[in-house]
Amino acid sequence: MAIEVRIPTILRTYTDGAKAVEGNGETLADLFTDLDTRYHGIRERIVDGNELRRFVNVYLNDEDVRFLDGISTKLSDGDSITILPAVAGGAAEAKARPIGAVVGRRVGMN
Repeated sequence: MAIEVRIPTILRTYTDGAKAVEGNGETLADLFTDLDTRYHGIRERIVDGNELRRFVNVYLNDEDVRFLDGISTKLSDGDSITILPAVAGGAAEAKARPIGAVVGRRVGMN
């Protein structure tokens, strides 16, 4: 059973730069275990214990697996898995701006 797994840029160091790899497994957990046999260390970047890591989103044929059966989601031949790390962050401390201030423009400039 062949399943295409799309790898995000941040995890491509584990796949020698490959954007997509093939894997096998009856469930998502099995698939990640299979991938780890060839791309050692990748599973621990996606899974924490028996759950997906909090800031990793996984899609089965464009459907978020958190709304299916999570890591126990059943897979079929020809399925497509997309791994997307969540993006978070920003300024550590937001600074208040005066009312009416326009960001990126200097006062008196046209």
